[in-house]
This record gives sequence, C-alpha cells and structure tokens, in this order.
Amino acid sequence: MQDTIKKNLLQIQEEIVPYTPNIIAVTKYFDENAIIAAYQAGIRDFAESRAVEAIEKINNLPEEIKHNSRFHFIGHLQTNKVKKVVNHFDYIHSVDSLKLAEVISEEASKIDKVQKILLELNNAGEEQKFGFSKDGLHKDFPAIIQLSNIKVLGLMNMAPLNAEENVLETLFTDVKNTQEALNKEFNCTMQEISMGMSQDYKIAAKCGSTMLRVGRKLFTK
Repeated sequence: MQDTIKKNLLQIQEEIVPYTPNIIAVTKYFDENAIIAAYQAGIRDFAESRAVEAIEKINNLPEEIKHNSRFHFIGHLQTNKVKKVVNHFDYIHSVDSLKLAEVISEEASKIDKVQKILLELNNAGEEQKFGFSKDGLHKDFPAIIQLSNIKVLGLMNMAPLNAEENVLETLFTDVKNTQEALNKEFNCTMQEISMGMSQDYKIAAKCGSTMLRVGRKLFTK
C-alpha cells in the first residue's frame, strides 16, 4: 500500500502544479495500517470524521506516528463529542455555529489548549449539509474570534457532489473572497482554506485551497 500511496501522492502533486496546498489524507474508511503506510510514504496530516472510531485508531498508532503527525477532524461535530475531539485532534475543520465554537473554547480551556479551528461555510445553500450561510458567518464571526481558547485559522467548504466545473470554480472562489473580506473587515490574518476532495481537488487548488482533503484518490490503485 505504501507504494500505491507514494505514486498517487506524486500524481496529485504534479496535477496541481504550480499550487502547493497541504495534502491531508482522509482515513475514515481505512484502518491503522493505511495510516502507517501513508506516514511511511511521507504524509503527516490525517483527517477523520467519526470521533469515536477515529480516536480508537489514533490510540492504536505507534508513538512515533502519533507524535509526528497532525490530526484533523472534518466531520459534523456534536457538542457531546467536543471533549473527546479537543483532546485528540490538532485541527477541527467543521465548526458550523457560534454555540459549537463556544463549547470547543470551553473544553480547550480545561486542558490549557488553544484549539485550532476552521469555520465551515455552506455557500451552496445545501439543506442536507451543515455550515454557516455567508450572512450567518458575518454575523457570528466577531463573537467567535473573541473566544479565548480557539484560534480561527480559516474557512472550510464542502462542494456539492457532481457539480459542473464552472459551478465549483464559482463556489471555491467565493470561499476565498469571503475569507479575504473577513480578514479585511475584522483585521484578521486567516490563511487556511480547507476545500477540495478526491473528485475536485484540482479545481480547489487553482481557486486558493491551502488544505486538500483526499482519501480515495490517495489510497486506491
């Protein structure tokens, strides 16, 4: 599997030249052995979306990998799982409400941690997906950045499945523009944009993504 991942990683990197976003391996459908193989292939960022299963996997990893890797939570986070996630993950990409941000800050304060987060923007207005509307994000943003135990690094986006390329370009560019507008309006320095998955990473990279969340494309032949 290590050779497959190395080959796929190189292909992805070549396909997105001249852009160099961080490639995060989404391991929610793969076991600890896949994480170990990806680590041996040079990957240091791993993403999961189901808290309980993910923590079990992380705990079973060799100490070297746990120590030298960064773990990203990318799934919908319920408030009753926040404590577990804050204790095990370096980044939470899917913060979709002021209430959730408040609970994350509160739990992080208990372990003297400043939790790195991204705010999920649902700019396609998909009812079945979570995330802030643009109006909601602008409304709640001032309160979120005042929370003492979180650091807002940027925005996260999940594009509609099977959308046309021009639609994806419009949505991804809008995420980038929204980030820049928030930075200017609130005097912030957010630099991260988490968007692009196995089916649309090339478009996302071109539109300003700094974090690509790639699973199937990395791990399958």
